[in-house]
Amino acid sequence: MRRTTRNILPLLLLVLGACGKQTEPQEPQPRTTVIVDNQATLDMNIYVLQSGGARQRLGTATAHTRTTFTIPPRLIFGLTPLRFQADPIGASRAPISQEITVQAGDAVTLRIPPG
Repeated sequence: MRRTTRNILPLLLLVLGACGKQTEPQEPQPRTTVIVDNQATLDMNIYVLQSGGARQRLGTATAHTRTTFTIPPRLIFGLTPLRFQADPIGASRAPISQEITVQAGDAVTLRIPPG
């Protein structure tokens, strides 16, 4: 009985090893960006807002410049509705964009007008 158990154990390990999850290499998700054309006189902290209300900071858009931010791939699932918030540094208003449907590889442009 003992000898049979020894012979089955390596076979069992071999079978279990063959049942492991095989993964196919996935293509990397294309880069999704938001280009902020900040024409205002204040620098802006830029956030992306998911439909559930979670807010993720993308970075700071300097006054009178165009800045490109990458939207984290974990936030994009097929066609994804997002909003963007521009929070001016040194001011109290923080406008939020309308909902924009985004998918992987898109380049969204936001223009912040002067004044």
